[in-house]
Amino acid sequence: MMRLLLLTLAMLLASLEARAQAPAAWPSKPVRIIVPFAAGSTPDAVARVMADGFQAELPGATFVVENKPGASGNLGTEAVAKAEPDGATIGLSIGGPLAINTLLFSTLKYDPGKDIAAISQLVTQASILTVHKSVGAKSVADLLAALKADPQKFTFGSIGVGSLSHLAMEAIAQKAGVKLVHLPMQGSPAAMTALMRGDVQVACLPSIAVSPHAGNSDIALLAVSTPERSPFLPNLPTLKESGVPVEADAWLGLIAPAGLAPEIVERLHALTVKVLARPEVKAKLEAQQMQPIGSSPKQFRALIDAEIARWAPVIQAGGIKIN
Repeated sequence: MMRLLLLTLAMLLASLEARAQAPAAWPSKPVRIIVPFAAGSTPDAVARVMADGFQAELPGATFVVENKPGASGNLGTEAVAKAEPDGATIGLSIGGPLAINTLLFSTLKYDPGKDIAAISQLVTQASILTVHKSVGAKSVADLLAALKADPQKFTFGSIGVGSLSHLAMEAIAQKAGVKLVHLPMQGSPAAMTALMRGDVQVACLPSIAVSPHAGNSDIALLAVSTPERSPFLPNLPTLKESGVPVEADAWLGLIAPAGLAPEIVERLHALTVKVLARPEVKAKLEAQQMQPIGSSPKQFRALIDAEIARWAPVIQAGGIKIN
């Protein structure tokens, strides 16, 4: 009888231990998707598309988008980095706060390499190198010749200091061996308006901001910044094709706090791939001229590291700092 009791107790303890070690069901409570930019921004729009997709794939779960803008995206990305790694907080962020800002800011309150779990690159979007008609350029070669002939004549616009639109133009100017005047604006619409008015002569801006104005006789579209031609602008060559080896694709990715259980990381990634394949999700993203990606955590981490390596020499050569 005693042996039977001991055996029963041993089996009960083993069962309890197995349950303790088993990964908890995810999501077991509402999931916050933190966006480090304001409502209405491109990252916010993508986060809401993804949240709807998550909800459709997991009807019993709740996904809530929460905006935490500030400090060039650092504030909201920090909120993800410092959240409890229990799967109840994830985030959507971009190349700035995940990579480039490590080079622009003297201090960050989080380390993207140590405090962030990379889940998946969600999308990529091309930027378009565009010039005002006064430049007289019909190709990248024409633009480079004009820049080299008289760089003092040219001012370029961007959507802010340290933004991808700023760094892309800095890289192009450095390849041309010239220094251009930079005029930062408050967002893509303002930069595009300045370009069409001739307040600036050149810019490299997100394709969704530029392509609606493709028929405007005041500007000329010269090239896209992605490694391959954009499916939305197949007739535009890449910068690389045009003799300028500069790549500057605007991507967004899904992140979580470091320390998130590998089982939940795997589940999140699998869910993300499913959502990106949903026809209504693809349609909404493509309407913003974004290509769905759905890369693995390892591939996404490699992308973040590559961004740091790509922009470090450009930032150093341009003496660009935010603080």
